[in-house]
Amino acid sequence: MIALWYALFALFSTAVNIAFQYLSFLAYDGFLSLYVAMFIGTVAGLVLKYILDKKYIFFHKPKSKKDDGKKFFLYSLMGVFTTLIFWGFEIGFDAMFESQNAKYIGAVVGLSIGYVVKYFLDKKFVFKD
Repeated sequence: MIALWYALFALFSTAVNIAFQYLSFLAYDGFLSLYVAMFIGTVAGLVLKYILDKKYIFFHKPKSKKDDGKKFFLYSLMGVFTTLIFWGFEIGFDAMFESQNAKYIGAVVGLSIGYVVKYFLDKKFVFKD
């Protein structure tokens, strides 16, 4: 059952990420706009996914705000590697295909791979207690 919830949360976080990227492009479509959009989408998805994973996947109850901040920092740190996977696919698809939607398809592929890897990293290093 946890796998199903994790997959649903990953799907929801992916949708939020892509939506924030789309909104970013509506607001700014100039120099380096892809990278600005990827950053904004990543932050939006990260915060949402942390809240959902912490509460419903790993059942972690922070002892204090400091503990919660430490967990979020570790969670974000584990996300650096998986974010590189996601960004690599998004940038790669954007460069390889001429379709305006290619970057979003690359993002979904990269996020899907990244979330699988991230679950195991989080289980082993972030929410190990």
